[in-house]
Amino acid sequence: MQTHHNTLVRCLFALACLFLITGVSAASIQASVGEIIPLSGYSYGSQTVYLFLTGPNLPVNGVALNDITKHADQGYFTRVQVDGDDHWSYKWGTGNLGGRLDSGTYTIWVVNGPNDLSHLSQADYSTISVTLGKPSISVDQPAVPGTMDLKSVPDGASVTMEEKYLGKTPLTLSGLNPGTYTVTFSAFGYQKFVTQIPVVAGGISDVTANLVPDQGALAITSVPAGAGVQVDGGSTGITPVIAGNLTSGNHTVAVSLEGYQPWQQTVTLLPGQILPVAINLSPVSPQKTAAATTPKSGPAPAPLIAGFLAIMGILHYVRRH
Repeated sequence: MQTHHNTLVRCLFALACLFLITGVSAASIQASVGEIIPLSGYSYGSQTVYLFLTGPNLPVNGVALNDITKHADQGYFTRVQVDGDDHWSYKWGTGNLGGRLDSGTYTIWVVNGPNDLSHLSQADYSTISVTLGKPSISVDQPAVPGTMDLKSVPDGASVTMEEKYLGKTPLTLSGLNPGTYTVTFSAFGYQKFVTQIPVVAGGISDVTANLVPDQGALAITSVPAGAGVQVDGGSTGITPVIAGNLTSGNHTVAVSLEGYQPWQQTVTLLPGQILPVAINLSPVSPQKTAAATTPKSGPAPAPLIAGFLAIMGILHYVRRH
């Protein structure tokens, strides 16, 4: 009894596979008359699938997919072989069918046997809906190029666009396709200037980049600390001090502290640099300090005393003789 049941199950399964057609590549397709439309799917148990078409101004029972003059109810179908993996595929050229299809929605019937629309009750099948529109013609208009006119303050800035060096300002770039470009201006001693420049067809984009000096700073210290600092003649503060917002180039630093010799020097600052300036102040010598504090009415200088003694000696000699 069990053996009879298993045999019956296997027969029913084989019978189901024989009539099963599934898995078309698309349930609904949008295309224009004249296009090539790829179709595909699976057929289990049938080595051939039969395709026919129904739709606007076609015979009711359908026509062959590859020739709309051939009627399906007269035995004409488009036959497609099923491969070893139960898969079938077909490329439907809608522009070469023995006639011209009208715009509209069509149904492609995929059947496991040569059955037209009036005999589908005797077969297994699947459908694909295809909407065909009128073919259109378009012309790609060539893009009219645009131009960039680039300047900078100061002149001579290097210009790069999309990481490609193009030259120095003032600079004119022509033959550019319409669009937006990233342009970078750069010059030694100045901060980079990056901007987005739109280019329109047939237009000229004028851009002037005002470059900002690349500023640096001086970190000034002294031993001893607490000395007054001037940079380029302007008071900056008391050491230790940072003199910031300075352009690149030469700057004069002057440092002074009571009881110490004044210090002055020219330093060179690179763009964006923070330059340390360390100063060891020298004390004023004690002799100079004493001389600076002696009253003008004090004792006669040593040369005057020596001269006076010499004159007195000469006078004494003359009197004795």
